[in-house]
Amino acid sequence: MAETEPQVRLLRFGNFAVDLRSGELRKAGVKLKFGGQPFQVLSVLLEHPGEVVTREELQKRLWPDTFVDVDHNLNTAINKIREVLGDSAESPRFVETLPRRGYRFIGELEPPVQPVVPVVTVEPDRGSRFRQTWLKIAAGVLAISVFALAAVLAYRWHRQQSPGEQAVLTAIPLTALPGRATSPAFSSDGSRIAFAWNGDPTSGGKGFDLYVKALGSETLLRLTRHPSEWISPAWSPDGTQVAFHRLAGADTGIYVVPAFGGPERKLRSTRIGGDTTSIISWSPDGKWIALADVAPENENARIYLLAPETLEIKPIPISPQCDSEWGPAFSHNGEYLAYWCFRRAETEDILYSLPISGGQPKMISPPWALANGLTWSADDKRLIYSLYPFGNETSAEIGEINVANGSTKQLAFAGSAMLPAVSPRGDKLVYSSLSTSLGIWRKDLLHPEAPAVELIPSSRRQWGAQYSPDGMRIAFQSLRSGVLGAWISNGDGSDLVQISNPTQPSGSPQWSPDGNKIAFDSLSRNRWEIDVADVAERKPRKLVTNISNVIRPHWSRDGRWIYFRSNEPGRMGIYRCPASGGDAIPLSKDTVGGSPQESFDGKVVYFASRTVNSTLKQVALPGKPGTESVVDGLPRLSNHSLWTLSPGGIYFVPAEAPRSVRYFDFATRQIRPIFEVDKDFARGLSVSPDGRWIIYSQLVDTSGDIMLVDHFQ
Repeated sequence: MAETEPQVRLLRFGNFAVDLRSGELRKAGVKLKFGGQPFQVLSVLLEHPGEVVTREELQKRLWPDTFVDVDHNLNTAINKIREVLGDSAESPRFVETLPRRGYRFIGELEPPVQPVVPVVTVEPDRGSRFRQTWLKIAAGVLAISVFALAAVLAYRWHRQQSPGEQAVLTAIPLTALPGRATSPAFSSDGSRIAFAWNGDPTSGGKGFDLYVKALGSETLLRLTRHPSEWISPAWSPDGTQVAFHRLAGADTGIYVVPAFGGPERKLRSTRIGGDTTSIISWSPDGKWIALADVAPENENARIYLLAPETLEIKPIPISPQCDSEWGPAFSHNGEYLAYWCFRRAETEDILYSLPISGGQPKMISPPWALANGLTWSADDKRLIYSLYPFGNETSAEIGEINVANGSTKQLAFAGSAMLPAVSPRGDKLVYSSLSTSLGIWRKDLLHPEAPAVELIPSSRRQWGAQYSPDGMRIAFQSLRSGVLGAWISNGDGSDLVQISNPTQPSGSPQWSPDGNKIAFDSLSRNRWEIDVADVAERKPRKLVTNISNVIRPHWSRDGRWIYFRSNEPGRMGIYRCPASGGDAIPLSKDTVGGSPQESFDGKVVYFASRTVNSTLKQVALPGKPGTESVVDGLPRLSNHSLWTLSPGGIYFVPAEAPRSVRYFDFATRQIRPIFEVDKDFARGLSVSPDGRWIIYSQLVDTSGDIMLVDHFQ
């Protein structure tokens, strides 16, 4: 490895930028806390992309004349690099370990950015992407190494043709309101924005209502007075009406309201449950509103076209590759309808485009994860989208894809950016920023009127807490290390220990009946697996079975079995396999079932069907597919994870009252209220073995503004 000083100042890969001169690492324009030896190691690897840099070479470069524990220093530095980049040793995207040899940078580098030299003029080097500007050191070995570095960088860029080209744009707040403003939509002339907001003092923060704001004005026009769980608006082509999809229990449906105020009119009831899946679009000719709703035959979301005048409704052609469809967006010329296709087996979203005049859906993008927004550019040549990067549910990103050739470009904004909308002329972009924190709370079931207590306070999101069998400890999933992981602590939140591999996204931890082991799901090589770790040893091992892509484990009461959900194509549903590993046995024919739990007597397995607006089902053991049945008398659940068993019944959060906990009694089939909260629940409920305490996750704080990018094109 040639010992050279870096001549390239700025290197980009993914949504990261490394300034080799200033020693700074930025993500989407935001400076990260990262420096010292980890930065030096990363810099050396970036100077030799695609090449193996041995440990000996790193030692010679970084610690040539000192006596240090090189192995310890390198391991610490590499772990820090992976933590900051969100990388994994098992499935690396950026830094690859070659056992007993060294390390290699395998990321996709963009063209190198060179320093500006305003006075000196040098003839361009035809074989290089940058000029030699360091004139203090004579030619010779240094010149050769500089040339080699430039050639490698240029070659890698030409070879990769990286689709992740990044455009840095400046966004300013269009709203600066308390609470959360979201779901922006441009009027047909681009002069006004319709959006949802939940921070109006007159509503008491009870939910979202629909508002309109003119660009350049601070005056808000409130169009609805029905605080809701979510609202997604779309303007009529003539600008006189705003259609919106309201999520509000029994009042969920499609509505229209005059754009300057007046009574709202309900067009159709819907059963959709997710906020971003409620996105709607109004066709340019005004004849159709595209929406997603639950198909009656299989409970999956499908795209429908609703005529606002006649209320006629019809489905679009179904793509056989899609388990669900959502997020429709009409092109400005009215010739195409773009939408998201969800594939449950891979937990991924893919962009499709459908010709309105007839034809079959066409796949536009490769598989992505956790999409949450979609709109067209003004010339209909590109689709602007937002999504969460794979394995990261904390910070959404906005990008664009060329419809003709599939090339993509990331649009860099500080913070989380989602739900984009482009003005009709294409000169402005708006999106929703989002900042959330999730905490774990404990409530006294004997005194539910007493205030809840927050356990394990953290600036990072954490949820899914579960009591140990003796009630003395809890397991939960957290982002406190920067990567989603499974953690355990004492019941009061002390003695925190991570039980999962710190480099692999992991979650859904569940205790074995004896309290000695934890089962959790873990993302390895873009496939979910179930790992089991001894609490004392903290060394995860894979649960080996004949089913792939498995999630959300749960132990049987006797510890002999582990239940889980399979996302393997053709074999989706609820299964169980021996806790020591072995072939899995299907328990139901419900392909959208998840979050299984065994009854306390070990005779029945309960599971939730669908992710939101879930139906709780049961199947008698040993289980026979097709014999499952709905739990009679229990209403729909708000979320597949918001329920837990007790010996005598079920604690749950109902879809019709998503900020309340209720109890369903097995003996009487009666339901009684337990307590209510003032903020939304996150995933997971657990009751202590003695029935005294319940722990749950809740939004500690959520805020967001509508952000505006002027001169977008």
